[in-house]
Amino acid sequence: MIPKSDPTGLHRVLDAETVLPQAAQRLDTRRELWPDEVRIRVERLNLDAASFRQLEGEHGDGGAVRAAVLAIVAERGKMQNPVTGSGGMLIGTVEEVGPESPLGLDVGQRVATLVSLTLTPLVIEDGLAQWDGTSEQVPCDGYAVLFGRSIAAVLPDDLPRALSLAVMDVCGAPALTARVVRQYGERGIAPRVAVIGGGGKSGSLALAAARAAGADHLIGVVLTEREAASLTGAGLADSVVITDARDPIGLRDAVASAGGPADVTVVCVDVPGCEGGAVLATAEGGTVIFFSMATSFSAAALGAEGVAADVTMLIGNGYVPGHAAFALDLLRANEGVRRLFTERVQ
Repeated sequence: MIPKSDPTGLHRVLDAETVLPQAAQRLDTRRELWPDEVRIRVERLNLDAASFRQLEGEHGDGGAVRAAVLAIVAERGKMQNPVTGSGGMLIGTVEEVGPESPLGLDVGQRVATLVSLTLTPLVIEDGLAQWDGTSEQVPCDGYAVLFGRSIAAVLPDDLPRALSLAVMDVCGAPALTARVVRQYGERGIAPRVAVIGGGGKSGSLALAAARAAGADHLIGVVLTEREAASLTGAGLADSVVITDARDPIGLRDAVASAGGPADVTVVCVDVPGCEGGAVLATAEGGTVIFFSMATSFSAAALGAEGVAADVTMLIGNGYVPGHAAFALDLLRANEGVRRLFTERVQ
């Protein structure tokens, strides 16, 4: 008996217990659609940074990374790194739309999915033959399925596809950063904002969003001299500091030397162990936004308690209404952001 469809995708879960697709061990990837689903012909995957870094570190050789991704998708019916738990997103063309789909998509539209690959039924049909395993962006031929409560955005015509994909992969970060900064403004405060990983995709957009929302002083935290030179040249931060975010005292002191502590600290790095430093770099009563999938939220909570830090900690869940359009507009309006993204994609 075929189960009735559920907008969350529960009907695609093959586990014995009742779990949502993101938590499932395996998903049903049949091509046939339930009435509220949409099938996408996949053009490119974008692996999230934490997942790709882990795969590269474990397997090294690009061919081995490619084989690992193929094995994960074949086994689980979705792309969910078993170590990091994270996935990424994709772009493709709408192939079929169920008669009850609420997503407002039409056959033939080129779209980016704004939900994680960790909950998206996915079939790879070309063996990833066009991918060398050395980059986060993965040329791919196959299909994916969206549910009634999935999210997708039509790709803009004025931007290269790879650039749009890179932006939409992290579009939740700038939208939530802007919301938090505006909330400070509503209280008459122009906050100091520190972005850890300010030279990366989500970090550069977060800096631009904070500026647009009324932040007073922007601090970009990077790991290397090369990143510092690139971020400084982009003009996105008032101060740029170089430190290892896994060193809590070093991070605290670096942010302090650049005009901190920060009222708002945004964590955009894809390595574990940055929780303590982010808390220490934040002023009493301030806010820490965690956007890294490498974050240990127990370490963040217990670490803040252990140093008696009165900070609000937010988990960036990747969705804010209007987040894709907002991030793309930041890219269009800010030459520094566009330069950093273009360098990253190339």
